Amino acid sequence: MALQQTLRALSDPIRREILHLLKKGRMAAGDIVSHFEVTGASISRHLSVLKEADLIRDCREGKYIYYELNASVLEEILLWLAELKGAETHD
Repeated sequence: MALQQTLRALSDPIRREILHLLKKGRMAAGDIVSHFEVTGASISRHLSVLKEADLIRDCREGKYIYYELNASVLEEILLWLAELKGAETHD
């Protein structure tokens, strides 16, 4: 179930772009929204999907919510993909 949720989260180009933004460091929700031409509510939903898939974490500081990558989950996915790529096929 977790892998399916992760792949679903990664299937959307906006969510992939959010992850790309967060690889530079943590960002406030408003700063993330400013990079897109969709509503704040839409970005909020994308952030929720990424959080449910454990790809990002959030931290409230005062009135702001900051988001950052959960690198350990991303590393697990990369290792899994590398194993698939390197797997030999047997006919």
